[in-house]
Amino acid sequence: MRNYLKNVLQLVKPYRFRFGLGLLCGFLSGMLAFTLPLSVKLAVDTVFASRAADPAAGEAATAGAGGSAAAAAPAKMDTRGRIPAPLQATLDRFWPTDNPSMTQKAIAIALIPAAMLVRGLLGYLNIYMLSWVGIRAANDLRVRLFAHLINMPMSFFSRTGTGECMARIEGAMAVNTTINGSFGTIIREPISIVVLVITLVALQPLLSLFTLLVFPVCLVPVIIYGRKLRKSHSGIHAKFANVAAVMHESFTGVRVVKSYNLEKTVVQQFQDATRAVISFFMRSVRASEVPGPVIEFIGAVGVALIFAYYAFARAHTPAGDIGSLLYFFVAVFGLYAPLKNLSRLQGQLALARVTVDPAYQLLAETTTVPEPANPKPLNARGATIHFVNVSFSYGEKQVLHDINLTIKPGQLVALVGRTGSGKTTIANLLLRFYDPQSGSVRIGDTDIREVRSADLRANIAVVAQENILFNTTIRRNIAMGRPDATDAEIEEAARHAHAHGFILEKPKGYDTVVGEKGINLSGGQRQRIAIARAVLKNAPILILDEATSSLDSESERAVQAALEELMKDRTTICIAHRLSTIQKADLIVVLDSGRIVETGTHAELIARGGVYQKLYHLQHDAVAA
Repeated sequence: MRNYLKNVLQLVKPYRFRFGLGLLCGFLSGMLAFTLPLSVKLAVDTVFASRAADPAAGEAATAGAGGSAAAAAPAKMDTRGRIPAPLQATLDRFWPTDNPSMTQKAIAIALIPAAMLVRGLLGYLNIYMLSWVGIRAANDLRVRLFAHLINMPMSFFSRTGTGECMARIEGAMAVNTTINGSFGTIIREPISIVVLVITLVALQPLLSLFTLLVFPVCLVPVIIYGRKLRKSHSGIHAKFANVAAVMHESFTGVRVVKSYNLEKTVVQQFQDATRAVISFFMRSVRASEVPGPVIEFIGAVGVALIFAYYAFARAHTPAGDIGSLLYFFVAVFGLYAPLKNLSRLQGQLALARVTVDPAYQLLAETTTVPEPANPKPLNARGATIHFVNVSFSYGEKQVLHDINLTIKPGQLVALVGRTGSGKTTIANLLLRFYDPQSGSVRIGDTDIREVRSADLRANIAVVAQENILFNTTIRRNIAMGRPDATDAEIEEAARHAHAHGFILEKPKGYDTVVGEKGINLSGGQRQRIAIARAVLKNAPILILDEATSSLDSESERAVQAALEELMKDRTTICIAHRLSTIQKADLIVVLDSGRIVETGTHAELIARGGVYQKLYHLQHDAVAA
């Protein structure tokens, strides 16, 4: 818990002035906890003392009781109560209550709402300032976490689900609860308790001693249920992550869900996941809320015993004790709220820590693709790409074995082979999504591990089989290739990608929103938007990852024409399943089980009669059939 609070305080540093001001208001609010019961006592002493001093009132009371004037005399209010004599003398000098004026009575009565107003204003400022700090600190952590996640290597995302990432980012919001709730409680409530207890002891020492003997009993339920609360919070983060994972998979895979009539199945999965959250949540509610009523009940029993003492054990209660007793009871009941809040504090901090700790665990995770300490500049235009003795594995699975490959400037190099042969892995290593376990990847004479990832990827454009378009306009999707591009440059890139025509047919043209993942466009249209993005980027190296494999013949012809336009004067690595699309390649590299088994042109490889020829004839025969 100490480390968690230390981390939270680090987040507060940029806002320390408002944070300190909020804590100060909470401290002052706690210091003024005695003002309500004291103002009530002062009003009682002032108003009822004047009635006790009124001769007419005394005679009426005597006559009504059938007693003598002498019997009525002791009824005169003794306003000193239990206040120490020196303090009482000072009060009597400035606030005499033997015969208070109308102004005094009005002021005494007005002090009750005034005390509430001042304390309420301080309480409001306490919550407002801490909430102002809390939401910004939580947002800072979310942004920091998101930035850390988005910069993690691909290996991280291959082992961490999207739902888990989303849950960790949302869990960071619990910092807000800690700052505006827990820190406010830590400062305000203990001060309130101390101030009320001190004033109680000063006015009613015996009753206060009895009360202080009863209150430790209130700690018993707090301790018992605090242990249960920690247990119930231990698994709540994992349950929330399961809910987020089910939602993400269901929404992103909604076409599969509907195609296979899986609506009931995914609803049942979601229901099961939310039921698990409900179970942990209700355990948490029981453990955090039971101590409050128990504390109130124990306190009420104590107050009832005090009334029983005055009703049955004490023969006479001096009139001067009434104001002090009233102060005592108001102050005692005023202790319940701070005690209840403190009893919930442990649960709030435990839940926040369980929710936020995974975020800090993620921030502590280091990347497996570190940035160079002294990065070198990279000029990829006109440079040769070298794969030198490259071996790579995903965990224990060896994917590439001693790959040696040279790609000359301006060449079109095609990577072919069966699924799982390592084609896409070679492209991922060039993009430095991963680092090889041995060997090196070089552009010119520069090892790409010595170059900033941003500089490396600025020199490479990618057109993949499944290009992700963002839920914004066509114009903005193309502009992601170069955000500072003008509208004219964007339209020129679209023309090169053979996309300008269909874009103008849309109701809003370039301002048409494509929908999530480009759902409002056909597959061929999405590919041409992605190609336009790559054209606009104008990078010297181009990677085509099965860019036409999922298209129909008509769309493929349009996309292929756009790709040929894009490949001009660029070094291109083409990953292809359809061997008919790469017959014009300058070099075809055939991979099998992570090894290069053949290289050459289409004609050379067909004449050689090896693996490539078998793959080509299998596809040709399948198409002919």
